[in-house]
Amino acid sequence: MTGTTTHTNDPALIRQLLATPATWAVVGLSTHTGRTAHGVSRWMKERLGHRIVPVHPLAENVFGEDGHASLSDIPDGEHIDVVDCFVNSRRVGGIVDEAIANAERLGITALWLQLGVIDEDAAQRATDAGLGVVMDTCPKIEYPRL
Repeated sequence: MTGTTTHTNDPALIRQLLATPATWAVVGLSTHTGRTAHGVSRWMKERLGHRIVPVHPLAENVFGEDGHASLSDIPDGEHIDVVDCFVNSRRVGGIVDEAIANAERLGITALWLQLGVIDEDAAQRATDAGLGVVMDTCPKIEYPRL
């Protein structure tokens, strides 16, 4: 997925997202404890104090939170600060578009595309929609740099 510009992560945005307890919808989070999404989400919950809302086609309950099959399935009245994407780069554009479409309804202010998840065009669409974007890195990598 190519774009006309190359996204650059903003260190101030990374600091804000990691240092401020918030609600993160983690797309790709299931009860499968061997997956990276599970370990990183647990760490964000326990170490950073984030509330984690699982988003996965199976809509499984994880860490005591009800799961949702998609961002669009998260009910009105729920507040999501950040959408964290643990999905293949080929699929992330649709999730970014869904986050943009639900941003006002859910209060979404930022997207975090995990390490190896790269879509320049989707990052630009999110930026153009007024959302902060962090791409191709992991909170557990960035946190020690704070």
